[in-house]
Amino acid sequence: MNEKNQCTIAVLTMADYETTCQVFEESISDAFNKEGIGHLQEDIQSEIDDKKKKALSSLDQANSDTCFFIAKINGTVVGTISYGPCGEAIQICAEHQLDHLGELGSLYVVPRFQGQGIGSVLIKEMMTFLNEQGIEQFCLDSGYQRAQIKWQRKFGKPYKVVKDYWGPDSAHMVWLCNVSDHLK
Repeated sequence: MNEKNQCTIAVLTMADYETTCQVFEESISDAFNKEGIGHLQEDIQSEIDDKKKKALSSLDQANSDTCFFIAKINGTVVGTISYGPCGEAIQICAEHQLDHLGELGSLYVVPRFQGQGIGSVLIKEMMTFLNEQGIEQFCLDSGYQRAQIKWQRKFGKPYKVVKDYWGPDSAHMVWLCNVSDHLK
């Protein structure tokens, strides 16, 4: 990321909701295509719709238990990250051992901005927020093989690996992490 493309992080607002939805549409479709499962249009749309719904519900700050941050470059939303209740996939894969923890999720960066450190900036901002809230641990998961490689580098060995979760040779991984390990 060069200086003219300064990245700023903010809490999602209604003013940025539509462009945040575009981030989901572009990055989730891209992830499915790069995973070789781009033909699963119904699954792609279901994932996009789920993220849109979570983002929209986070805007009701009085009743929401989910927080969304967005990354902007030159005023345009290029990435997202969220923290909220432990999701169903983690509950199932971790045999309900992590249900009491919050989940780091919805980390998406528009493909043309990937590899520029935006995801890392979003994670760092979320870790600072969680630390300020007194939250010491979180969990996260991924079924995307490409993301699993990145998460293993960033978060270490997964807490649980469920082989063939998404079909033959398609594992789902769950991480249990300490906030303090990722504040640096």
